[in-house]
Amino acid sequence: MPDMPTTEPAGPGAPPTAPQPVPPVTREHPRLAVQKTYKLYVGGAFPRSESGRSYAVHAAGGAHLANAAHASRKDVRDAVAAARRACARWSAATAYNRGQVLYRVAEMLEDRREQFAELVAAGEGVAHHAALAAVDAAVDRWVWYAGWADKIAQIAGSSNPVAGPYFNFSLPEPTGVVGVVAPQESSLLGLVSVLAPVLTSGNAAVVVASELRPLPAVALAEVLATSDLPGGVANILTGRTAELAPVLARHRDVDALDLAGASAEIAVELEQAAADNVKRVLRRDPAEHGWDGEPTPRRMLAFVETKTVWHPIGV
Repeated sequence: MPDMPTTEPAGPGAPPTAPQPVPPVTREHPRLAVQKTYKLYVGGAFPRSESGRSYAVHAAGGAHLANAAHASRKDVRDAVAAARRACARWSAATAYNRGQVLYRVAEMLEDRREQFAELVAAGEGVAHHAALAAVDAAVDRWVWYAGWADKIAQIAGSSNPVAGPYFNFSLPEPTGVVGVVAPQESSLLGLVSVLAPVLTSGNAAVVVASELRPLPAVALAEVLATSDLPGGVANILTGRTAELAPVLARHRDVDALDLAGASAEIAVELEQAAADNVKRVLRRDPAEHGWDGEPTPRRMLAFVETKTVWHPIGV
């Protein structure tokens, strides 16, 4: 057995022996990068697409970045079923608790700031400092919406004056399962701007991520999966928007639809499909094209219903 290097003296009065240097590791061939194929995020898990398909995701400059799962109609139905199962628990949680859960997501998002900046820079073709600014804005926006969780009732509810010995209250309640077509050009800030308000108001979401820039959405799914957000409250699908969005719009267990990322060519088709079971539809506001303006409560209030309660005075 060879002698191990030591720093102990060899004998009385002898100087300590210096540790032997470790030879550097050399490779005969350059290391190959690990090729990644990302999965969907459905029901708190990461399944492969039911179809087995995937598609290549490229950087703005054309370089290959990774492969993303190509979701099918069956995947959309599975995601809606998962959202429906999770909706009751999430909407029944206290508003304060929802705010704390969403704030934790923002904390974890900021911990992975550099990773998200690299994904945004590659996908959107912007400089690293601009990508960092977009990530910081996304974190701030998530915090902003988290802070609204226990304040929505203050602006959307009221105590109504009525004749008679009654109290009459109007209270906001979640709409239910919301289908979200995420913005195509703003892969992270735009995504946060449409997903966070849906969750803040107590709804569950099924998101069709940006078709050409899905990697920030996939990374956000990893954050959601390791946060305190219950599985199924947010479900993220990657694939062809023109294939998946109509399935969401026609699905009778989807209660509302956000067309933020729908092109003008398919927006009318989606609205017509949503009208079949009287879904609530939020059209894209042209002023939100850049997604870097100041957020407003509008997107939260778009997906709440008003419940009116009568209560006898003195009981």
